Amino acid sequence: MTTNINTVSKPVDPVRRHTDALHDPQKLLIGGGVLTSLILLIYLAVTQVIVQPVLLLIGLLLGYTLFHARFGFTSAFRRLMSVGNGEAIRAHMLMLGAATVLFAPILALGLSFFGAEVAGYVAPVGVSLIVGAFIFGIGMQLGGGCASGTLYAIGGGRSVMFITLIFFIIGTTIGAAHLPFWTEEMPSMGEFSLATSTGLGYGGALVASLIIFAAVAIISKVVERKRHAPKIAPLPSASGWKRIFRGSWPLWVAAIALAVLNALTLMTRGEPWGITSAFALWGSKAAQFIGFDVASWGYWQGEAATALNSSIFADSTTILNFGVILGAFIASAAGGLFKFTKITKGNFMASVIGGLMMGYGARLAFGCNIGAYFGGIASFSLHGYIWGIVAIGGTFLALYLRPLFGLSVPKSNDSVC
Repeated sequence: MTTNINTVSKPVDPVRRHTDALHDPQKLLIGGGVLTSLILLIYLAVTQVIVQPVLLLIGLLLGYTLFHARFGFTSAFRRLMSVGNGEAIRAHMLMLGAATVLFAPILALGLSFFGAEVAGYVAPVGVSLIVGAFIFGIGMQLGGGCASGTLYAIGGGRSVMFITLIFFIIGTTIGAAHLPFWTEEMPSMGEFSLATSTGLGYGGALVASLIIFAAVAIISKVVERKRHAPKIAPLPSASGWKRIFRGSWPLWVAAIALAVLNALTLMTRGEPWGITSAFALWGSKAAQFIGFDVASWGYWQGEAATALNSSIFADSTTILNFGVILGAFIASAAGGLFKFTKITKGNFMASVIGGLMMGYGARLAFGCNIGAYFGGIASFSLHGYIWGIVAIGGTFLALYLRPLFGLSVPKSNDSVC
């Protein structure tokens, strides 16, 4: 989640907010980001199938949206568990609701733009999922962001997230090597879809899903009132039409935009938005380069071997990831907010451990906050719901671990969460 730098605070004067925190556009950086994106787009159009440049454009919009709204998963879970603020969780429910409304007909009718076979993310429910999601929940609170948060924070110049990303890749590569043990030796009840495993069909599963999302939103509101949770402070923002380009966007706008973009991803490449499978690919290619017999791993057997032996530019998830980073970079520069940040001993160590845990956990849990939680739930998979519940449990434990690394743990009267 993603790192979400929305804050929880008392109301802030909007004039002061606009003048103190929003800077002039960093035009040179914007130009560099746009130029890099265009070069990559042309390269993909010339060397790859048409799907790849389209996915780059979708990735750019994903990164732009994530940054401008600071749409988070990591901080959303942390705020809920620490101070009872559920505003971001309700944005999640809106995002999931919009996504399921879009996914239901796409999956039911097999709708796609380029003739690809369409399938959602439906994964097994078992020990591997539970262990992986719990580890990931801890890791994202130590690493300072989830999978999407790591990418868009890098785009915004948050220096320590480069450390998180490196060890995220290492962790997911180790997880890929160990995955056959977790999937073949550990207990599992197999895949379970609300649409196809229950007899509800996609229409019934959609109704059931929307009821669940509404219930979670209502419960979060009740928890807020009982705990007298502080509100999320407004972010620095331009006004009028400039807000489209300079932010900040309301969470509800980003929630709907992300749902639409995920649906477009599904129709473009035949599967929803994902992030961490590319990390496993990058890490495995690096391991292969230095002498590891990666091709013998169970993870890279069958159709997966094609990706291992092909260019990373042929991997659709890689292209989406590049797009997210570039989109967030352009968005941060447009708001005059791109700036490398300080790395301390504490957040360095937390990023190393958090990155390893997220990477390993993502492979065991068949995805991260995007592939498992967002994509899984939108695909009507039970594993997505379980991932969210268990990752929140990992978040709760991580609240006690964060102070060991000098990381803050918000209290009810804190201004930052």
